[in-house]
Amino acid sequence: MPDSRLLDAQTARGLPWVVAIAFFMQSLDGTILNTALPAMANDLNEDPLRMQGVIIAYMLTVALLIPASGWIADRFGTKKIFFGAILLFSFGSLLCALSHSLDMLIGARVIQGLGGALMLPVGRLVVLRAYPRSELVRIMGFITIPGLLGPLIGPVMGGWMVQYLTWHWIFLINLPVGIVGCYAVWRFIPDLRGKERSRFDTLGFLLFGAAMLLITVAMEGLGELHLPHLRVMLLLFGGMACLIAYWLRAGRIDQPLFSPLLFQTRTFAIGLFGNLFARLGSGALPFLVPLLLQVALGYSPSQAGMSMLPLAAAAIMAKSVARPIIERLGYRFVLTANTLALGLMLASIGLVNEHTPYWLLLGVLAFMGAINSLQFTAMNAVTLIDLDDASASSGNSLLSVVGQLSLSLGVACAGALLGGFSANIGSDNAATVLGAFQLTFVTVGVMTMLAAVIFSQLSKDDGRLISDS
Repeated sequence: MPDSRLLDAQTARGLPWVVAIAFFMQSLDGTILNTALPAMANDLNEDPLRMQGVIIAYMLTVALLIPASGWIADRFGTKKIFFGAILLFSFGSLLCALSHSLDMLIGARVIQGLGGALMLPVGRLVVLRAYPRSELVRIMGFITIPGLLGPLIGPVMGGWMVQYLTWHWIFLINLPVGIVGCYAVWRFIPDLRGKERSRFDTLGFLLFGAAMLLITVAMEGLGELHLPHLRVMLLLFGGMACLIAYWLRAGRIDQPLFSPLLFQTRTFAIGLFGNLFARLGSGALPFLVPLLLQVALGYSPSQAGMSMLPLAAAAIMAKSVARPIIERLGYRFVLTANTLALGLMLASIGLVNEHTPYWLLLGVLAFMGAINSLQFTAMNAVTLIDLDDASASSGNSLLSVVGQLSLSLGVACAGALLGGFSANIGSDNAATVLGAFQLTFVTVGVMTMLAAVIFSQLSKDDGRLISDS
């Protein structure tokens, strides 16, 4: 592995910008799409309440490939993989813009997800290997700033493009950024590889991936896919069987994809399972709110996009106060109370109707964004805080997978609930469609609050000793 001191000055200056471009591309894509879903549905002759597959296809593809990203980078080199990731993401974006059916769009989103799954993990890996630990905080802080800007400008840009151009431009905008990114990768990214060639747990990868895929498709079967309940149950049981088979096998081999020994660290186990359930509400939020505003309340795409600004802005501002709050109150109190607050705020959106003052709606969304931001910061920190160096990489990878999976499951659950509540409702009846949204928000809020029971299992001193040291 090359030492960071062997990098020339130009490469050392340019590398963070390249990784930042990749972070920006993915974070922008993750937020610009939600505002455009109703317009896309109208153009493709689809029900806007059943467009969640476009989001889930991308998230699930990213979740499936994250476990393999480190091994792929070590095997083929960071330069080639990072270049290929941006190229594949850009090509997938072009195919999305050229799609003329929902099935084509979902297929293109899978291709886009193949690139997105490699951009962020490999980007972090390049920074980790190219710079000394003393510079790591500064470099990581720099490259994550564009990632924070994506959710801020994405909904506004998506709403503006849909209203004044066409929805195709939310994907076409990735092309010039991708071209610049590909050139910059070839110019600045060093070809770094791992010191040792490790064996990849192919069977474990297939079992774990099959479990995620079957469980997610089962959830989709209750919503967009309209699968019979018997088939949904078979998919769920198949997914659970693959997951159990994976963990039984992982306990008896030397180098599993994710070791069950990670769960011997209590804070990791609590944090991971808490992430899985608490993120269901967080995943549903950016999907449901733009649909609520446009489909049920009649907002224009640009107005719906502008309405998401307070949520993203408050999330960024909350990052600066998250650490002092956690250090003062402790992880158990913060996560238990904040999870309950997050669920209550999600449920409160179920009270929104056409008579709700606009300023009050913006205030609720801003408060929701701040709570959500604090939730992510605390959950991620407590999950990894007690892992030793040998387990940190594997634990972080599993956390990333669970984060993506739970967000996609959140969208799938929201879609299934929305589809169930609106099953007997005509899409032209605005009042009854609003009722379906209201019931969906209340249900998602209650589901999120249940995660507080998991976080309450933390002790009051968990994380404090490390924070104080």
